[in-house]
Amino acid sequence: MKKIIISTFAISALLFTTSCEDDFDTDVQDIVVTKGEADFSNYVSLGNSLTSGYRDNALYIDGQNESYPNIIAGQMKLAGGGNFIQPLMADNNGGLVLAGNVIQATKLYIKSFTNGSPDIVNVNATPTTDVMNKITGPLNNFGVPGAKSFHLVAPGYGNPGGILLGTANPYYVRFSSSTTSTVVDDAVAKQPTFFSYWIGNNDVLSYATSGGMGVNQAGNTNPATYGANDISDPNVVAGSIKAGLDKLKAGGATKGVIANIPYVTSIPYFTTVPYNPLTPAALGANLTTLNTSLYGPLKQALTAFGAGDRINLLSSTASNPVLIKDTSLTDLSAQLTVALTPSLGLPTATAFGQIFGQARQTTADDYILLTTRSIIGTTAPGAPSPVNVYGISYPLQNQHVLSKTEAAAVKTAVDAYNASIKGLADTYGLAFVDANKKMVELNGQSGITWDGVKYTARFVTGGTFSLDGVHLTGRGYAIVANEFIKAINGKYKSTLPQVDPNKYSGVKFP
Repeated sequence: MKKIIISTFAISALLFTTSCEDDFDTDVQDIVVTKGEADFSNYVSLGNSLTSGYRDNALYIDGQNESYPNIIAGQMKLAGGGNFIQPLMADNNGGLVLAGNVIQATKLYIKSFTNGSPDIVNVNATPTTDVMNKITGPLNNFGVPGAKSFHLVAPGYGNPGGILLGTANPYYVRFSSSTTSTVVDDAVAKQPTFFSYWIGNNDVLSYATSGGMGVNQAGNTNPATYGANDISDPNVVAGSIKAGLDKLKAGGATKGVIANIPYVTSIPYFTTVPYNPLTPAALGANLTTLNTSLYGPLKQALTAFGAGDRINLLSSTASNPVLIKDTSLTDLSAQLTVALTPSLGLPTATAFGQIFGQARQTTADDYILLTTRSIIGTTAPGAPSPVNVYGISYPLQNQHVLSKTEAAAVKTAVDAYNASIKGLADTYGLAFVDANKKMVELNGQSGITWDGVKYTARFVTGGTFSLDGVHLTGRGYAIVANEFIKAINGKYKSTLPQVDPNKYSGVKFP
């Protein structure tokens, strides 16, 4: 069976729709700019890849220049703010080199279109940013791609000796003050007068983007025992952020802004590929054969075991869900083997039992990962023919899908994180940004608008998310910057003007 193209992007969809409404509260013109009760003369930002300006699955100069902290700092300058210095990469291609070896790939770009679908590949270039070329001197942006909440207060996170061991971060190694320093301590040493703090996304994101391949560590408060794709315990996240805020306060930085964590399921990485991408036209003549030789017998056998709802016949009139392996289901491999042995023989029945013992079709509560789009319809290595086509006759595996059960675990964690973050904002008297609410709004049908331009969370055509489906474009970061600016103005009685997102960059087409 040939590979199925899952989604297309009509050229007309690349044009923004217009509206006379404007979802932003403050215009960018005719404002008397004042600092209010704040002091913006030395602003520092702390966080992860979102704070650094990461986009298109890489960190590069143009993206850094459109990071939301740099955008905010530009507005702060109008009210006495100082220079905002970032640990710039060496080029616009992205990627990192360590000891002559490439350890982070270059950025993504749209090379061309095939049947209306974008061909997204890495820039064909060798990275020139050497991790060991140390950045010294003043610095204001302490955003570290890949950092989790506890990493910002972890000594040695910038030790080059820990890069290959996974205990250090190559981006932080570039500007850490020593092999034992912490990100927060380095930021405090700059004696900031104002700060932003946005961390915690990665405490669930890596679990979600890996299709739930990690462990939910709720109840385990020792992050030293966590795997790279685990969900952090809510108390670890809250305690780590509190520790960072305490260090800032002790260093004299008592005014700032903090943001909560968006639901990962409101970003294109999880919303682009529908749960039911198999159209009758795409399946063609295979549809009847699949129902007769696979789906029908499987449903009959599973029904006998009280699990008939796992599989339904493929529809010839509507789009169909894909097959997945759901490890939360009772494994019926042995039962299926026994039931299918009379008709298939023991060897084939055993293989079918192993393959379909935890198989089911997706529902609207499952999230197929953006990267899985290129997997559906391809041949599963080592699987016997004809049950060897991913998502159609062979289940997508755990790493390909964030299942309903896994998505629920992520939401539970995010809700706990956000409750703590809001509580910390209140306790420390900080401005608060409800980033989760804004991302949900952006993911809604109507999206948001600025000066007649509509923005949504739709992949590529929505204007706000970059080609990795997780991080923002310049326009997306400008929208986030405006949320921070509104929160700062509301808390500290300043009048920083918002920026015009339309003036920043979006997805670049070939």
